[in-house]
Amino acid sequence: MMDAYLYTYAAHESEQALCALELSELLGSFPVTPKPSPAPSSRGLLFSERAVNPDRSPFLTARLDVWFAASTAEELALQAASLSLPEEMTFKVVYLKESDACSYEEQRTRERSIGACIQGQARMKSPDVTFGLAATGGKWLLGELHLPPRQWLEHTSKPHNYSTGLSSRTARALVNIAAPRLEGTTFLDPCCGMGNVLIEALSMGLRAEGGDLNPLAVQGARVNLRHYGYGEDCVRIQDMNDRSGRYDTAVLDLPYNVCSVLPEEEKIQMLRSLRRLTGRAVIVATEPLETLLADTGWTVLRHVQTRKGTFTRDIWLCQSM
Repeated sequence: MMDAYLYTYAAHESEQALCALELSELLGSFPVTPKPSPAPSSRGLLFSERAVNPDRSPFLTARLDVWFAASTAEELALQAASLSLPEEMTFKVVYLKESDACSYEEQRTRERSIGACIQGQARMKSPDVTFGLAATGGKWLLGELHLPPRQWLEHTSKPHNYSTGLSSRTARALVNIAAPRLEGTTFLDPCCGMGNVLIEALSMGLRAEGGDLNPLAVQGARVNLRHYGYGEDCVRIQDMNDRSGRYDTAVLDLPYNVCSVLPEEEKIQMLRSLRRLTGRAVIVATEPLETLLADTGWTVLRHVQTRKGTFTRDIWLCQSM
């Protein structure tokens, strides 16, 4: 098949725009039309030529490495007969719920019929290999299924955090948008606060650095970094306008609070400094920035919003002009 990987995803209605932006950058294609759900969320399928660890994304729920494709389930079963596992290896077959709708009984029947063709020892609990079965777009697909362990969810319980700080889910998505390619990428979080974005970047293996003007924030970030086993040397007390060097990408979460608004001249200076430090950035704010972004030499590639209750954030993916 041209697209060798099939991904499943799920997003709450307040995060659907962020999900679409993240997956388009991470996988190089947009999510297909989501399937209706009684819950305030969407789920669906996405094909891609890129092999990405589904654990990187807060929205990806699985990756199917497509080995076989056929027009009917019967044809797929014939192809599955070529699979021969070592005698000691166990397996099971799982029908992806994001696939074309069919009854529970039909799903189990298809799983059993495909599984009966695979040469190996079937085991429903804790198998060595899980095969995914999907029906979509008039095709039946079979391959190895990879499920994310979600160890990064431990990051939701940091020793220190702001009540209005970015959630681990949002922070992780922002890192993926800023740095869809990890290898050799240098990453900057110049206003890192308690280190929410920085921790997600480091957990993915990025060469990440951070800084903040607020000594208390940096202290909290260092405690959080140590808590998750990361070195604290990557973050320091610093005005981003005084920072030197050049980075491949960055996430700038502009400072804000409920009592004051950052003066426009300070925002302009920060956006200009960011452009000096990198040519690609994800910029986050709680107020419109389009005019200032253009005036400081940034081109907006995509713009989305995400909500947390009544609190709305604007997110811009930008590159320098």
